[in-house]
Amino acid sequence: MTGSGTASYRRLSVPERRAQLITTALGLFAHRAPGDVSLDDVAAAARVSRPLVYRYFPGGKPQLYEAALRSAADDLELCFAEPQTGPLTGRLTAALDRYLAFVDGHDAGFSALLRGGSVAETPRTGAIVDEVRRAAAAQILKHLSVPDPGVRLRMMVRTWLAAVEAASLIWLAEGKQPPLEELRDWLVDHFVALLTATAAGDPQTARAARAALALEPADGRVADLVRRMAPVVADAGHLLAPRAGGGRTHGT
Repeated sequence: MTGSGTASYRRLSVPERRAQLITTALGLFAHRAPGDVSLDDVAAAARVSRPLVYRYFPGGKPQLYEAALRSAADDLELCFAEPQTGPLTGRLTAALDRYLAFVDGHDAGFSALLRGGSVAETPRTGAIVDEVRRAAAAQILKHLSVPDPGVRLRMMVRTWLAAVEAASLIWLAEGKQPPLEELRDWLVDHFVALLTATAAGDPQTARAARAALALEPADGRVADLVRRMAPVVADAGHLLAPRAGGGRTHGT
């Protein structure tokens, strides 16, 4: 038995063994906060000795955690790398499917991964997570075909991504309810609503919104959202009614 295990170990190259330890650590972080996972836990799960873990990660747990976080960050960055073809809502749907699958797969550990774990782990973890956010924002802006976005449009995209993160954490806390598909569709609707609301006060966003909405099919997601919103807006029709005194709502 020992000889078989040794032979198995020797068949792994340095990159393969390192990747195995990172994958093992991520598997543990998926269900427990990084602060609750020890190097002994990683060694046991990987069926190797603690000294071997130190051989590949001489910096100990902080170095292993940072490597695991970097691996998870690479996966998250790829979630929004969608081909720039077809309706924007279709691209967002595909990107969110991958992102939310990552959230679902990492379960309770997603919160710690997203927030960079404990600040005591390594000062680089916060920077790694922020890099994911910047990369995701850049991908969304690329889908909007805006090479030099202004502050309002950049803020809108980052605000939506923050909402995606928050909704993901709440979804986990609520026992993964509503169903994942409903959460995804609501987040796509949220993007459309936020985009159009920002477009109402920002010419650059308005141009981007018009171009994006022009690609949406007449029987697609945006049309369905408009139909669902119509009764709500109709109930507030009095807000659009002409007002006496030139439309002023408050006299002096």
